Amino acid sequence: MPIAPKFTSILEQEYEINFLHCYPNGYLKYTDLCNLLQITAGNHADLGGISFTDMQAHHQAWVMSRMRLEIHELPKWRDIVTIKTWIKTLENSRSIRCMEMHLNGEKIVGCETYWAVINTQTRRPDALALPHDHFEKFQIDATKQPTLKITIDENTNTIGHRKVVLSDLDVVNHANNVKYMEWCLDYENPKKIIKQEIKALDINFMRELNLNDEAIIHQSKNDTQTIYSITKEDKNAYALQIEWK
Repeated sequence: MPIAPKFTSILEQEYEINFLHCYPNGYLKYTDLCNLLQITAGNHADLGGISFTDMQAHHQAWVMSRMRLEIHELPKWRDIVTIKTWIKTLENSRSIRCMEMHLNGEKIVGCETYWAVINTQTRRPDALALPHDHFEKFQIDATKQPTLKITIDENTNTIGHRKVVLSDLDVVNHANNVKYMEWCLDYENPKKIIKQEIKALDINFMRELNLNDEAIIHQSKNDTQTIYSITKEDKNAYALQIEWK
């Protein structure tokens, strides 16, 4: 796809929070928050000519490797939010993209994401084959802390098993990072989720899970943090670190 006439290096998009996005208390689900942020990132890539479809001509795709979310508050049903996104760095096979969610002119969520370009045939990192100089890069932070590599305790507790089914798969034919988060949060105390006690979320996506794969879900925690990890054949596929208020 060519670069869109309305392309800008900073994209702002409005969304109305609908009832399908929400928990029973009417506030946005953490998983849908991540979906909306990543949809906006995808829309920006589409407008700038570096979308999934564009990259497939070179057997390439973006994979989100890390994400950090710092959450002041969540919007609720019928709220109109604005999501703003820009690229902080893009070199060879790696990129840092920032996002913010605003409600009534106030920033309520900051997000930093770390992406890698992979070759969809070799499944290995690959330098981006498409031009991207038209994207201005902005050294502006959306979060107080950058994305991080989560330290997974070797003595985690196994809390569940999951077999990947068709409804878990996305257009790239794997379970994506938000689906993993959904599995983990289903093991949390619902009252803590409903009361919006999450201050920050860190995500590491390390390995694909495909149809019929068997995943094991692990947990370790202390007073201020909970860490979930998902393994496939004894290898880490995903980690989620929750900071509590």
